[in-house]
Amino acid sequence: MSAPAMAKLLLVSVLETLGWRPSCLVAEHYEKVVGTDVSEDQLKLARPHPRIRYLYTPESITDDELVALIGGENSVDLVTVAQAVHWFDLPKFYSNVTRLLRKPGGVIAVWGYNQIEVSPIFDPIMDRFHGTTVSHWHPKIQYVFDGYKTLPFPFESLGLGSEGKPILLDIPKKLSFEGFLKLLRSWSAVTTAKDQGVDLLSDGVVKEFERAWGGPGLVRSVVYKVFMIAGKVKL
Repeated sequence: MSAPAMAKLLLVSVLETLGWRPSCLVAEHYEKVVGTDVSEDQLKLARPHPRIRYLYTPESITDDELVALIGGENSVDLVTVAQAVHWFDLPKFYSNVTRLLRKPGGVIAVWGYNQIEVSPIFDPIMDRFHGTTVSHWHPKIQYVFDGYKTLPFPFESLGLGSEGKPILLDIPKKLSFEGFLKLLRSWSAVTTAKDQGVDLLSDGVVKEFERAWGGPGLVRSVVYKVFMIAGKVKL
């Protein structure tokens, strides 16, 4: 695929802990990529790439400053958000996306997941663990629990999901046990519970996961159950 002339991508870098590098993958197809995050610590984890410019965009930044920093109105070909849009101030975010996207042709795509399939032995244990986290999540996580079916998405459908009807995807991935634990420890519910004196990932829980996984050194083929919606600005 050839790179669109002066193409840009607004990317929220939130999947680094999964071992996914979406910013670097799309950089192979775009001349310019812009990766943004409200967390400087997250940006420090991002993998350098000659086509990628990472930007710290704190919550204090104004809408006009954000739009100018990224490239100005009508300048972005694709906006992607992986496993994060449910945390956003949606009216504010969608307003900025509408300003930034090229018209016509600019696309916004958001996706997330709420389940990882590992094996018939492992999956029920994972389901039980997930149940212990429910009371520690922020209420906005309900969008994820609903598979983005209740997520507002005021854009014109491209045939890849629409408001109320996300497209479902299976994404296979190789995952180590260490990577799996790193993923769980990154969950805000796990960190919130720990701050409240509740260790959801106790030694006993980790050992149960390890036995069902097949040992700490095993790299397994897993499937992320993903939901996605893509669209363009309504003209």
